[in-house]
Amino acid sequence: MKGKKLSRKYVVVVPDGAADRPLPMFGGKTIFEAAEKPNIDSISMTGMQGLCKTVPPELQPGSDVAMMAVLGYDPAKYYTGRAPIEAVAQEINVGDNDWIFRCNLVTTADGKMIDHSSGHISSEEGKTFIDDLNKEFGDEHIRFYPGVGYRHLMIVNGYDFSNLQLQPPHDHIGKNVVDLLPAGKNADVLTDLILKSEKLFKNHKVNLSRREAKKNEASSIWLWGHGKKAKMEAFKDKYGLKGAAITAVDLVKGLAFLIGFDHINVKGATGYFDTDYNGKGIAAIEALKKYDIVLVHVEATDEAGHAGDAVIKKKALEEIDKHIVGPVLNELKKYKDWRILVMPDHPTPVSTRGHTNEAVPFAMAGEGVSGDIHLPLSESNAKQTGFVVHNGFELMKSFITI
Repeated sequence: MKGKKLSRKYVVVVPDGAADRPLPMFGGKTIFEAAEKPNIDSISMTGMQGLCKTVPPELQPGSDVAMMAVLGYDPAKYYTGRAPIEAVAQEINVGDNDWIFRCNLVTTADGKMIDHSSGHISSEEGKTFIDDLNKEFGDEHIRFYPGVGYRHLMIVNGYDFSNLQLQPPHDHIGKNVVDLLPAGKNADVLTDLILKSEKLFKNHKVNLSRREAKKNEASSIWLWGHGKKAKMEAFKDKYGLKGAAITAVDLVKGLAFLIGFDHINVKGATGYFDTDYNGKGIAAIEALKKYDIVLVHVEATDEAGHAGDAVIKKKALEEIDKHIVGPVLNELKKYKDWRILVMPDHPTPVSTRGHTNEAVPFAMAGEGVSGDIHLPLSESNAKQTGFVVHNGFELMKSFITI
């Protein structure tokens, strides 16, 4: 290995959850195989590809864990829960004894989990629910904090939740709610809040409007992703590079803040299918002028996986390739020394509509990067290389230094 060059420019593009399994509707091809993605393929064909295991077996396969590994941090060492990371993004003052929970607005029906996002409810509608939760149930021990869309937070003190099992709603679509309720020490505190929210929301003015418009309603809150205050080593100290992140998701924004990255806001970036892909690409090109490494995270492919929509997932990956990877790759080539890495954080198979802990394919190109197999990026081609990064967090070091 040779040392990294401080003048080198690095870009990491993450199509969240894009890895998948063979789909009958695409003739047995995966999303990566079915999508038209000439720019991503040029990276794997001129550089290298392989597989990366981003989720340790003892942890749940969420973006919180997987993105930590993508950024070069060992989740086994740094992970304290998803919600604490998002609290950093929202700049909430969290005490050392506070427990932070992700608080989704979900849709349930006939005793089953139907939608983890309440029909991708708007931030304005979501805030109305959160404000009313605070009025009804907020006190010196419990506070609710509005976030983006259906993604909100709850912070609790005065209870011990160290032995608690919670289920991510997006990984259990169609499952019986009774089987997903909190379990473990003081679980009844959380179950009680979920049931109380269900009564509060039943004829809420926002739900009455959504009911009339035939949109999914916010049936209740759902609490998960809990943990205590998060702390991480600065990326600049760990890898010697100044970085920035482009994302519409609080989780990734929080991780960026924790490692000392600046966050670049893109107007029109929504964290959904309608996100401004072109705006993200332009923002990344501009960021290269100021930063050593730029992370571009796109949630659309993951949301399409949760929705079970292969067509939209394929389209989202194609948009990422066209409006982000292509323009950024062309811009990088203007620099004397550069590298680019494209990889999902985890799979979100359309068939299961949930995250899995399978290894993801990655493609890397730039100065000093070469591989033995010059094929388009896909799960099967990456496997064919025989190159597997078993500890996913180690890939970042290789990306920077090989």
